[in-house]
Amino acid sequence: RQRQMCIRDSNKPQTTRTRIMGVWTEGETQLVFIDTPGLIKPKNSLGDYMVKSVTSSVADVDACLLVVEANTKISKADEELVHRFKDLGVPALLAINKIDLLQDKSVLMEQIAKLSALYDFEAVVPVSAQDGNGMDALREELIALAEPGGHFFSEDTLTDQPERVIASEIVREKILLTYDKEVPYATQVIVEKFDEGDDEIHIMAVIYVERDTQKGIIIGRQGKKLKHVGIEARKELEKFFEKHVYLQLFVKVEKDWRNQEKKLKAFGYLD
Repeated sequence: RQRQMCIRDSNKPQTTRTRIMGVWTEGETQLVFIDTPGLIKPKNSLGDYMVKSVTSSVADVDACLLVVEANTKISKADEELVHRFKDLGVPALLAINKIDLLQDKSVLMEQIAKLSALYDFEAVVPVSAQDGNGMDALREELIALAEPGGHFFSEDTLTDQPERVIASEIVREKILLTYDKEVPYATQVIVEKFDEGDDEIHIMAVIYVERDTQKGIIIGRQGKKLKHVGIEARKELEKFFEKHVYLQLFVKVEKDWRNQEKKLKAFGYLD
């Protein structure tokens, strides 16, 4: 049995920029998850690409999984995405994450009622990705949507992304968590060297920004900010690849790259 699932985490706008595929296989069942970019109002050429990517992702899947955080208001992006569910008539599940942070559980019922009024979800599943609560129930609901058919991928496949892309996304995640406001969203990480041995990996990555002032912010006073990003990224990379990682980070300015078609193609956003 197989099923393509579209996943949307509604409270992290613009963190995901491209369609990222994840694969879960157990026995005869294989679920293919497509994590889409955030649904936003485009402010540049990169934003246009992201919106088109969401539209094509939703159109191509068999079912959708909308992920929201507990005790948050319904966003315009949530409403727009649900409208697309309706237009396509696609079955959808609703997962409400971070229930472990709720002090007052009664707000969860109110949130479920409001979201359920938007769409006839196949199921609503409160979960905590942190402690695993509700994840088994969510997996069973996903499996229930699977239809007969051959596997799309081999049993040991976890993602369609090459290791260089995974490494660059881990570095970019640490940038997003380290810096405020617009600066982290103006960055692009490109892994220019990825040499893997039996026990270690040597990675060299370039962090592109749009202005000289952004370069200074990314590096930080005496290079402390960039060093922090490198330390946190290396920890995550070693955890993911299960090998010792040597990571080098450089920062370069590519003025207004989010509006340059040539650069967007070079960075893998345009065909």
